[in-house]
Amino acid sequence: MNRLSIRARITLWFAAALIAVVSLTYVCILTVSNKVLQKTIKDNLIETVENNVDEIEYYNSMDEIAATNDVDHFIRYGEGFLEVDDDFLESVNEVYTALYDSKLFMLYGENPVAKQSSEVALKNMTLHTVKVKGIRYYIYDRELSAAGLQGLWLRGVVAETQGKEELTNITRLSLTVLPLIGLLAILGGSVIAKRALSPIQKISDTVSAITQGNDLKKRIELKPGKDELHQLADSFNLMFARLEDSFEKEKRFTSDVSHELRTPMAVIMAQCEYSLENDVDAGEYAGSIRNIHAQGRKMTSLINQMLDLARLEMRPENYPKESLDLSALLRSICEDLALIREKGIVLSSEIADGVRMCANRNLLERAVSNLILNAYRYGNENGRIWVSLYETGEKIVLDVKDDGIGIVEEDIAKVFDRFYRAERSRTKNGTGLGLSLTKEIAEFHKGSISVESRLGEGSTFSLVFSKI
Repeated sequence: MNRLSIRARITLWFAAALIAVVSLTYVCILTVSNKVLQKTIKDNLIETVENNVDEIEYYNSMDEIAATNDVDHFIRYGEGFLEVDDDFLESVNEVYTALYDSKLFMLYGENPVAKQSSEVALKNMTLHTVKVKGIRYYIYDRELSAAGLQGLWLRGVVAETQGKEELTNITRLSLTVLPLIGLLAILGGSVIAKRALSPIQKISDTVSAITQGNDLKKRIELKPGKDELHQLADSFNLMFARLEDSFEKEKRFTSDVSHELRTPMAVIMAQCEYSLENDVDAGEYAGSIRNIHAQGRKMTSLINQMLDLARLEMRPENYPKESLDLSALLRSICEDLALIREKGIVLSSEIADGVRMCANRNLLERAVSNLILNAYRYGNENGRIWVSLYETGEKIVLDVKDDGIGIVEEDIAKVFDRFYRAERSRTKNGTGLGLSLTKEIAEFHKGSISVESRLGEGSTFSLVFSKI
């Protein structure tokens, strides 16, 4: 069973269930039909006997009979005569009716089981049964009560097999129609199962194509629909899109890391080879060592930021959150970084009191420091940096503004990409990971970061968080 396809399994289970239903329906039809037929036979028996009650009359003399001008059947009874109307039917649809006296002597009519039914006592308007040669017969007695008819009875008899032909026809029709309906339903179910499961085959084919060809651009293409399989296909397509994006980012990341490390490594190797291959004095040695040290620091900074990004993405549980006084933390950071005074830039702040949020102190300090150091790095001589913290509605907003070189419009959407640095900033010190790390930290705290900038006028970076 496990080796069969899902479609085959569904079809088999459906066929088994349908066969059971068809069989049960067939049994029910036969049972109900037989009961209905038997009831019809009994009702027909009673109706026939009751109709014949009015076909018998009593006359005291033949003169009375002659006055009627009817040509019927006459039977001597007691002091008079019985007239049996010619409408009296001895046999109607295999229902036999006979006229009896109280001693069960047949006066008129027909009874195919007269001998066997003679043992059944007369009982007015009562249905009896008697078996003859394995066949059940229904017997219905009706006492006549009209004047002169006292002591006379009508007895009707009918066999239960009266409707045998009708039941046989019903059986034959059921045996023909029900299996045909069942077969058509099974074939229809197989077709429906095939159509319903076709998305699974397309999903499987697409996954196989991606696996064999390593092409994450492929997608599962289905006709419009909203059922569970279409939802599954949409989920797979979303997963493929995210995987494709992740792999593309991984490729760019690897390429960028290689590019960023190539330059300092080339400088280090060049300085080492120069110092080893040439006779240099102590001053040149010191210069080479300073260059090597500077490149080493750059590589160390790059590697540390890469590790920070990896830890934040892979091990977020290593950064527990706590209820943090953001106002106090920001004042402490601003006091420390205001001492830098690089290029004569002045740092000022406007921080609201009592602002709190649930955050990791080290990560949040790293994010704010990155933004302020970035403002120093790209600020103008004797420029300004403004840091502000305030609450608006259910949000906490932290702005870092500078009047530095600004960012060209086409670069604004890319500044948070890893290793991205605008052409005008290539000569500045930096790894191109600071803003990426800041964005990751903001998202770790369920917040966001945005930037507004104009070339030559400065930039404003905004961190936005929800209140506790």
